[in-house]
Amino acid sequence: MDVYVAGAFAAFTVDMLIYPFDTLKTRRQSQDYLKVYTQSGKNSALALRGLYQGIGSVVLATLPAAGVFFSTYELSKTAFAKSSLLPLPVVHSVASATAEAASCLVLTPAELVKQHAQMMRSQGGGGGQKAGSTSLKAFRALYQAGVGRRLFTGYTALLARNMPLTATQFPIFEHLRSRLWATRPPRRERGLRQRILETGAIAGLSAAAAGGLAAFITTPSDVVKTRMMLLTGSSNGSEAFDKGGQGRMVAEQQPWRVAKQIYRERGTKGLFRGGGLRSAWTAVGSGLYLGTYDAAKLWLTGGEDGHANSP
Repeated sequence: MDVYVAGAFAAFTVDMLIYPFDTLKTRRQSQDYLKVYTQSGKNSALALRGLYQGIGSVVLATLPAAGVFFSTYELSKTAFAKSSLLPLPVVHSVASATAEAASCLVLTPAELVKQHAQMMRSQGGGGGQKAGSTSLKAFRALYQAGVGRRLFTGYTALLARNMPLTATQFPIFEHLRSRLWATRPPRRERGLRQRILETGAIAGLSAAAAGGLAAFITTPSDVVKTRMMLLTGSSNGSEAFDKGGQGRMVAEQQPWRVAKQIYRERGTKGLFRGGGLRSAWTAVGSGLYLGTYDAAKLWLTGGEDGHANSP
């Protein structure tokens, strides 16, 4: 239970701080955003509106998803380490991939709603969308477009993006964290508050370095996932997009077909579109996420975290 609560708390903290960067990244990668907004000459102004559009669906989903992830990760890591002769980095990679597969079942519907909400353009004057209404509007638009029964569209692409990212990040994160702890004196010589701060700082620095590198490497799979989810229902009149185009045909194709289309349209640059922004916000997000998680877990257990890699 402590692991579940710590994971949910960490997810909420990061969502509120990092969400605007995710919105900008989604708009940057979107085919429809490129076609509609860049022609107007108001790209920057429009990009900075409604940066928290869709936050409601994310908060509702990421809290349980984070709990599922960390609970599964900790259990899998312990089980794989005890029952196999696998090297420790492989154990961390397999355990994190298993946890990601479980959490994506919770995340996929919210991710679909979120990315449609992020792409909604303001109506009327300059006030923009009301922050609390975009998630519901996006869900209604998807439902009216007949996508309600396809809320798990993009699970494969989401898993294809997140699993390589997670499986790459966590072995690096665990290794860096262990190396940093090895340079520190025993924690029992310090008070609980200092230990909590130190735990959060070490985990945060390790996660930021690992997350930034892994995020850039896996950017192409993120671009494909974004395109597939945004095109779901776009030809049925969702208010997030202009009518027309071949959105349904592309959304129903396999991820590798979407990747080929992106490459034909914009080459390698297209596959890495938004990579720098994604790498930056993932580094910040991972640092806050895992730093908060480790610190919260230590606090909830009263200083007895039992982490194998911590002295």
